[in-house]
Amino acid sequence: MRELSLDRLRTLLAVHDLGSFAAAARALHLAPPTVTLHVAELESRLGTRLLVRGRAAVVATGTGMLLIERARRVLAEADEMIDALKRQVAGTAGRVRVGASTGAIAHLLPQALQALRAEHPQIDVQVAVLTSEETLARLSAGTLDIGLVALPQPPVAGLRVQRWRRDRVMAFVPASWAAPKRVTPAWLAVQPLILNDAGTRLSRLCAEWFAAGGQHPRARIELNYNDAIKSLVAAGYGATLLPHEASAPSPEPRIRMLPLQPALWRPLGLAHRSGEPDGATQHVLRVLAGIG
Repeated sequence: MRELSLDRLRTLLAVHDLGSFAAAARALHLAPPTVTLHVAELESRLGTRLLVRGRAAVVATGTGMLLIERARRVLAEADEMIDALKRQVAGTAGRVRVGASTGAIAHLLPQALQALRAEHPQIDVQVAVLTSEETLARLSAGTLDIGLVALPQPPVAGLRVQRWRRDRVMAFVPASWAAPKRVTPAWLAVQPLILNDAGTRLSRLCAEWFAAGGQHPRARIELNYNDAIKSLVAAGYGATLLPHEASAPSPEPRIRMLPLQPALWRPLGLAHRSGEPDGATQHVLRVLAGIG
């Protein structure tokens, strides 16, 4: 059996509720023969009578009444779905799916979500913890709406990546260590190191910084969670290189945060699919741009 048309179901309800085909035609702005055809198509597909003409009005058969009761729920859900989609397009409500690394989620994204909640509390942001490569792949596949990605990124057809912000990369060392005021590749390379996982853009960025100073150190451990890395630094296990956003709080007393020589920056971009995003996505992009 082919799927039942929502328009045909609306016609059936109108005939039943108004009591006549003529009244339903006027209410639905349809020609009377069209109303008759809609009901006839439903009866043909279901193989049974749905309405009968009584003395005073058209009434439903037992099967017709069962269909009418179910149709009311289906049409109400369909109307609710359309309203939700309209709110999404208009930007007053909706769901926006964001992909970001653990570093961005730790401090940058919460700022944006707080501002968004104050302005548009009905926009639901769903966050996935992903690498930049995973984020771009999911954007291309249509399973994400916005990505916070490390730069640079190769061009991807159908995606737009714009520069968002850059944050200074700092050395985080145990406070008990004797460290220089500015940390160089040569000094840091001989210390116990806790670095980001080799598959991340930050790992490659730090490796390039070491290599520019003629150093190629190996880490004691590689992690992809900045809070866990900082906990190990505080425990004296080793030193690390991490971005520090200007508005982020200072590290705890057991950690010293020191500038690098030469300086190193972590650039980030905002990625989304090409074309005009829906209203909800535009609001999230605007809020994110505000903290860039």
